[in-house]
Amino acid sequence: MAWPTVPLQIVHHQPCFVLETPDMRLAVTRIGGHMAPVEFMRRGPRPFQPYYIAPWAEEGLSPQAPVILQVLRGDLFCCPFGANSEPFHGERYGLHGQTANEVWTLEAHEASAAGAWMRLAMDLTIRPARVQKNLFLAPGETVVYCSHVITGMSGPMNFGHHATLQFPDSPGAGRLSFSPWSHAQVYVNPTENPEQGGYSILKPGALIDDLRRVMRIDGLSADLTRYPARRGYEDIVILCAREKLPFAWTAVAFESLGAAWFALRDPAVLPSTLLWHSNGGRHYPPWSGRNINCLGLEDILGYFHEGIAASAADNDLAARGIPTSRRMDPSTPLAVNYIQGAAEIPEGFGAVASIEAAGERAIRLVGDSGAAVEVPCRITFLKEGKI
Repeated sequence: MAWPTVPLQIVHHQPCFVLETPDMRLAVTRIGGHMAPVEFMRRGPRPFQPYYIAPWAEEGLSPQAPVILQVLRGDLFCCPFGANSEPFHGERYGLHGQTANEVWTLEAHEASAAGAWMRLAMDLTIRPARVQKNLFLAPGETVVYCSHVITGMSGPMNFGHHATLQFPDSPGAGRLSFSPWSHAQVYVNPTENPEQGGYSILKPGALIDDLRRVMRIDGLSADLTRYPARRGYEDIVILCAREKLPFAWTAVAFESLGAAWFALRDPAVLPSTLLWHSNGGRHYPPWSGRNINCLGLEDILGYFHEGIAASAADNDLAARGIPTSRRMDPSTPLAVNYIQGAAEIPEGFGAVASIEAAGERAIRLVGDSGAAVEVPCRITFLKEGKI
């Protein structure tokens, strides 16, 4: 079958498929399916491009460098999610799996007054399955609707979205907030090893009751609700959503930019959010101390970033009743539906205190100042996978 094609555009040194409406424009790399840059609110006075692109993007790393590092940017779908350094039943995966490292094929696309969409696909070979990546932009909306449909897979698997933002170079420029969570914890091992040129500051395994007071190894505390912070360190934290929420959310308010970024998910599919704080703590190549003001807000099913072997095994999160893997049924496709978007916020809005459904076609972001903004957004997509 001859699939439709669109001209590939080279964006930050990578061939990309581009999708756009008058309000939105996004690029998706052909290799790995990494989504960035994304321009929200294109026709407004202050277009907003929040996604991270690796500082070496234009350099062209050595072909021997891991593919994921050559491409690294924005949001990517990981299956399995994590380092995957330990083989699982004979399966050996690269960092974040084939979906984040190999070539996606364009199957269909369309742009009209009704919006724009594209469908990409990949056949997995390490564990046979097929994954379709569906991206939708609706007219008049500043939202990306994304659905990954996994078919034909059997056995336990973990997966997730790896959304990564680039923050302004000003301490505390972004204010972070999350839907209610039941458990929060610093990664159980040191995130980085000084002998290898990496440095971390949060206390390994520390349980978190208040994100504004998280234990550090020097006896002080860190405020994880504001970023950038802790220049010179890399740290990982997990937040596990409270059960039975109608939807879970993550938000960052950039008051100096007059915008907020948000992500919405079904916590029954993606129960946890991994925070990857990357602020100059890696001094080995290609990071070389220059990856700063970067924060991963990664909505996942998994045991931290340790991959499928640790996620499918007994672990302390699973013992708390927090799912870290899912047994896949080859006869039943699984849709991982996800929404990422942006909203204009007024001066003095503050941090996002809540995100609420405002009917089936809008959500309401409420600031801790009491101010509220409504954003066109079809929250039913999280259950239905269509708009």
